[in-house]
Amino acid sequence: MYGLFLAKIATVVLAVALIASIAVGVSQKNKQGAEKGHLEVTPLNQQFEDMSEAMMLATMDQSMQKAEEKKLQKAKKKQAKLDKKAASSTSEMVDAPAKSRVFVLSFNGNISASATSHLREEISAILTQATTDDEVLIKLESPGGMVHSYGLASSQLDRLRKAKIPLTVCVDKVAASGGYMMACVADKILAAPFAIIGSIGVVAQLPNFNRVLKKHNVDYEVLTAGKYKRTLTMFGENTDQGRRKFVEDLEDIHGLFKAHVSSRRPQVDIEKIATGETWYGSQALEMSLIDDIQTSDEYLMSRIKDANVYEVSYVLKKKLHQRLGLAAEESADRLLLRWWARLTQDSNKHI
Repeated sequence: MYGLFLAKIATVVLAVALIASIAVGVSQKNKQGAEKGHLEVTPLNQQFEDMSEAMMLATMDQSMQKAEEKKLQKAKKKQAKLDKKAASSTSEMVDAPAKSRVFVLSFNGNISASATSHLREEISAILTQATTDDEVLIKLESPGGMVHSYGLASSQLDRLRKAKIPLTVCVDKVAASGGYMMACVADKILAAPFAIIGSIGVVAQLPNFNRVLKKHNVDYEVLTAGKYKRTLTMFGENTDQGRRKFVEDLEDIHGLFKAHVSSRRPQVDIEKIATGETWYGSQALEMSLIDDIQTSDEYLMSRIKDANVYEVSYVLKKKLHQRLGLAAEESADRLLLRWWARLTQDSNKHI
């Protein structure tokens, strides 16, 4: 009884969340273009320096802390004067070697790759300032999703490649399927030892309720113009011809996916890796799916030593009802991903 009660509560909560999501979606469509976001650029070098100083002082003998704090303050004042003097001298500005810059972006992908709209704005902003001496670092996490959505996300990254701006992708957890479609655009792919990489394949699955409808004497008609306008349906009676055409379409998409990976990472054995399987970071390195084993934190620490590092994010301020709707949409999306994982976990441990 208790389990049944919990199931009913969960059903009601999900239903309310979906209704809220739909309501917000309609509201957003009606107000499309009315609200604009803004770009936030955060210098990371100073954050790392402050963290280093805090750790140094915290681990130092208390009798030495005050003296060290005074020493640091004196050094900062001296550096500030030097910076001011350099800024006022045109000749010194020209002669001083300019540090390269690293622009850091984060992409957390869901089924519909909804973060692409923000990625687009961030890349557009970077392209106004970045040169071939700079670098863009994408911290990418995604188990994949809709083909056309991730195709567009990959095309956004291709804008950097066409501008000849070095692009590095760091994968700390997962870049599979559409996630890897994006990652392979980069000049360099880094991954954590147990990050999940690959899944170069295409999958489609849907339930069919036709026999249930027939059992209850319910007719369902599908009217089309065009031989293959509708191949498979959830409620109609599917045919062998429709199934064959559907599989052909999947094979065509798989062929495009393989060609995409091959053109950007010619060093891989495409027939060996394009089986839909996934590999952990160290295995992916052996198969040339990635270029090195390294976490995003490790790579950033190394770049901060010789470059000015900036975190770039496009932020869209949402009202309360929009945040509630977005939360409901994300909850529904996580639920779909969870069921997707359960349906596919018996083969190759896909996420």
